[in-house]
Amino acid sequence: MSLIYPELSQRIDEMSDGDEEFKKELTQAIFVGLKELKQFYSDGMVQRDLEIIQQIRHKVKPTLGMFEFDDLANSLQNGKEILESAGFGTEFQTHFDDFIRQVDRAIEEVKKLVDHI
Repeated sequence: MSLIYPELSQRIDEMSDGDEEFKKELTQAIFVGLKELKQFYSDGMVQRDLEIIQQIRHKVKPTLGMFEFDDLANSLQNGKEILESAGFGTEFQTHFDDFIRQVDRAIEEVKKLVDHI
């Protein structure tokens, strides 16, 4: 079903092991986590607050790895490196714009799964 994350539905199925209620809860939790990632990353950008960005990055990192959101994990790592070397400048703004597009695509993909459960 997913074009961007073709293994996501299968991973959720494997983790839920036939428990439809757990599958629904897990998928919803991923959806909420991605929306939270977008919100806090955006807040950190607007406020130029490195701590907000660090906190959300650490909070979602396990989920991104477990469900193979490799593009988002790599983008977050890239953003971390930019912030450490150049701060909240033009380079980070470019990264941020790309990241928001990526996270929006991920949110849309997971929403399709939520809507089909």
